[in-house]
Amino acid sequence: MGSRRFLPPVLLLLLLSVIASAAASQSLLRMISENQASGDSDGLYCDSWRLSEETNNAGYWGTIPARCLQFVAEYMNGDRYALDSDVVAAESLAFAQTVQVAGDGNDVWIFDVDETLLSNLPYYAVNGYGSEEFNETTFDEWLNLAKAPALPASLRLYEELLGLGFQIILLTGRVEAERNATEKNLSFAGYHSWTRLILREASDIGKTAVAYKSEKRAQLEAQGHRIHGNSGDQWSDLLGSPMATRSFKLPNPMYYIQ
Repeated sequence: MGSRRFLPPVLLLLLLSVIASAAASQSLLRMISENQASGDSDGLYCDSWRLSEETNNAGYWGTIPARCLQFVAEYMNGDRYALDSDVVAAESLAFAQTVQVAGDGNDVWIFDVDETLLSNLPYYAVNGYGSEEFNETTFDEWLNLAKAPALPASLRLYEELLGLGFQIILLTGRVEAERNATEKNLSFAGYHSWTRLILREASDIGKTAVAYKSEKRAQLEAQGHRIHGNSGDQWSDLLGSPMATRSFKLPNPMYYIQ
């Protein structure tokens, strides 16, 4: 009888690890297959799609995927959207508390308006949560009602920043003709004491949001303002030169603006 051969301990452990990994992979494949059969795949897909659009990996998109309507509706109306917004506000405040505010009126924090300070969720709730093509006429009718509520996390952050001595500048893609309705709505929602409200003028019509907003930030810096923070729900609120020292993006899976 020949002598028995044993695997060295290291090779034995490696073999056992490979076997366990293969078993785990088969288990994962079975789980995915079962989820697809039960309809849960839409939730998995849409959660991944939301990550893609929030990180700007999706690039330009016009409407949400049809299969994600229920997912987006539940996200926007549920605790997850509020919690995600709370986390963004908390990170913003943590940074703001590290800034040495000079008190000369030039330490600035910029806020976008729609889906940043004000929530148009009541409008989108009856217009498909972003599954329908944008209708400028009906949106303007909603805007002129001046009844959009505040995003609670943003309102709290806004108040904290005022208390820290920041000058608040509002930079929105709304047009100058909508100034009265915008100011009325902001006051209705609880906002006050902003330094400036910048809206698109005639010369800004047709510019992309990135071009328009970066130009306005450049003008602010030329006037001596130090832009420490910038809060918006779109990447186009935040990108372009010059940028704020720190930029903070709030969640918005309902629409994309270039």
